[in-house]
Amino acid sequence: MKEKNSPSAVVSETNSPEASQSTTEEAVQHHWQGVVKRRSFLKGLGIAGATLSAGALLGTEGNAQVTRSPGKLSKGDAALLRFAAAAELIEADLWQQYNELGGVQGGNPAYMAALSNLDGDMPQYIADNTDDELSHAAFLNAYLISKGEEPVDLDAFRNLPSSQATGAKNIGRLTNLLKLNVDLSWYTRYRSAKNPDFGASSRDLSPSRTNPPFH
Repeated sequence: MKEKNSPSAVVSETNSPEASQSTTEEAVQHHWQGVVKRRSFLKGLGIAGATLSAGALLGTEGNAQVTRSPGKLSKGDAALLRFAAAAELIEADLWQQYNELGGVQGGNPAYMAALSNLDGDMPQYIADNTDDELSHAAFLNAYLISKGEEPVDLDAFRNLPSSQATGAKNIGRLTNLLKLNVDLSWYTRYRSAKNPDFGASSRDLSPSRTNPPFH
């Protein structure tokens, strides 16, 4: 006669090392599938960047020749791309102001001469960084459009005053060089034997806001 499994036997089997291992493996597989999905998204993003033409990246939303893809982005992926595009637009705004003053085509000879004392390649460096930030923002917005998503447009927030220095354009800005405050305390913080995790503070090397670099 065949014996039925008792409740205690069932509980014992459920709590067995084999059952626990199976549950753990299922959890790992579920997590890994999510990782692979995100990696596939990023890989697709890279492929799209390689296939988009320079005209599509640097053109405006109205004239950019972007082919809309039937594949839709998840809500999280679209938000991530919008955040990155916004950051690139803000960076581009800052670099554009430096470029107006000290880039290759800069309009402030005194500033360009001072930069050249530090490094003769500084005007070219500023111009190249400006182009990079503009292309990054254009690429991310072009990709969002290609997936049927709204691009990021921060023009409504370009209401900060421009620098009055020679060569600066009198247009609205997202960033303000007149109140630039860069935290350079990391330079002394990471060269110090004191541990900032236990309350140690470091001297900031950047100029104060009361003495702005560009008037």
